[in-house]
Amino acid sequence: MKKIFLLLLSGAVLSVQAQTISGDMPKVKVANGVLQGATEKSGVHSFKGIPFAQPPVGDLRWKEPQPPKNWTGVRAADKFGPQAMQHFMYSDMLFRSAGVKEDCLYLNVWTPAKTATDKLPVMVYIYGGGFNAGDGSEYRYDGESLATKGIVTVTINYRLGIFGFMAHPELTKESAHHASGNYEFMDQHAALVWVKKNIAAFGGDPDKVTIGGESAGSMSVCAQMASPLSKGLFVGAIGESGSVLGNLSPSPLADAEQSGVKFAAKVNAASLADLRKIPADSLLKLSQNSRFPNTIDGYFLPETPQAIFASGRQMDIPLLAGWNSAEVNSHSFIGRDAATVENYKANLKKNYGDRADDVFNAYPAATDADVEQAATDLASDRFISFATWKFIDMQSKTHSKPVYRYLFTRMRPNAIGAQPSKEKRYGANHASEIEYALGNLPYNKVYNWTPEDYKTSEIMENYFANFIKTGDPNGPGMAKWYGLQSSAPKVMILNENAHSEAEKNAKRYVLLDTFFNK
Repeated sequence: MKKIFLLLLSGAVLSVQAQTISGDMPKVKVANGVLQGATEKSGVHSFKGIPFAQPPVGDLRWKEPQPPKNWTGVRAADKFGPQAMQHFMYSDMLFRSAGVKEDCLYLNVWTPAKTATDKLPVMVYIYGGGFNAGDGSEYRYDGESLATKGIVTVTINYRLGIFGFMAHPELTKESAHHASGNYEFMDQHAALVWVKKNIAAFGGDPDKVTIGGESAGSMSVCAQMASPLSKGLFVGAIGESGSVLGNLSPSPLADAEQSGVKFAAKVNAASLADLRKIPADSLLKLSQNSRFPNTIDGYFLPETPQAIFASGRQMDIPLLAGWNSAEVNSHSFIGRDAATVENYKANLKKNYGDRADDVFNAYPAATDADVEQAATDLASDRFISFATWKFIDMQSKTHSKPVYRYLFTRMRPNAIGAQPSKEKRYGANHASEIEYALGNLPYNKVYNWTPEDYKTSEIMENYFANFIKTGDPNGPGMAKWYGLQSSAPKVMILNENAHSEAEKNAKRYVLLDTFFNK
């Protein structure tokens, strides 16, 4: 794969340099042929459903993505490609693509450029969904708003679930790199290689690419930074709630292979060939209750991300990352138990044994009224906030490029037509920041957005845009965002009254690090 992609990178698309990108049906010439897109109401040009790799079907199922083939004539690029194979899992995922298909390796580009010589900064966004769901066509990831700020914006697809993760001894044996699993990460890598080679055709600067993502997308950002394969493909990173460090570290290849062996036995597949013969729909259904983790495969991830980051071998690039103030609620820790100090302490004892008092001191609850907040904080940290802290902490300690940390606290308003809830909320929940960050509140018709929500979105999107353009989120008229390596390290509180504050909860993450520092 590495040899193939290096060959791809060596072939510059020289013929696009004088190309004009204009009209209601704009055209661009990329390495594989001519694309015809569309022009949005804002004047931004969009190109959707662009193949960045061959369809991963048949013998290419569970193989690293292969370079796309050329086409003749003009290829229509005005509709999203299919979603990766997945079950419907999350009600907040609203797709614009036409159904699911194993043939799913497509990307989308929104560009404000007028010519192929504009050399605008580029953002490549990786969707979340637990590595089991998601799609680059989701409304909340739409790239038009960022494009209006002078950024060529790209969303990509990648394989999910069993299609993106399954490792197996036979797959490892047939691989030229003696590796298996992590096909989803390699799909993302292939998309980044395509961007490096082709984004100049859309007026983008291939040497000024930032990658970003939320949840599984943020985990992917962390993994791409750790992988030696990705060196030189991007110059900045944005991580929203997630990493592959701490409690979210990948599994050893041998363990992942055994998961594949057990699954094959469960479905009576005697060989890899038998597994590849199973129709995609059937395979998706059969694998619904099986777990396929991302892996330390020895190729994309030659070692644990923790070891790579600890020794400073990850990419030395600016990082902007953070999480939301209530990623999950208290019930994720105390379950259905009443929110009392007694029940809280009982759950601490069950989960932490002799160290329960240490955790209680870090997440204290003096009275029953304090338990919901304490349990929400602990549940959120256990879920994804600690792993994100670990990402930020290790990057800031092992490299010199700026690291910017945020805490998103703006809670969504009530749903349209819903009665105001009497239940107290304890912060902004998981994934709720995406529409704000990418300027896409109008696409979400569920909530009764207020002027304060639009103000929060404008602030957050401008910070992101500035970072994509310069590696620094700061700009005129905006609250100062201090890097963690500065003389005054602070956390940016992102809401309608954005401001920086000193770190208040370091002892929580330092404590959790003693459980997961591996």
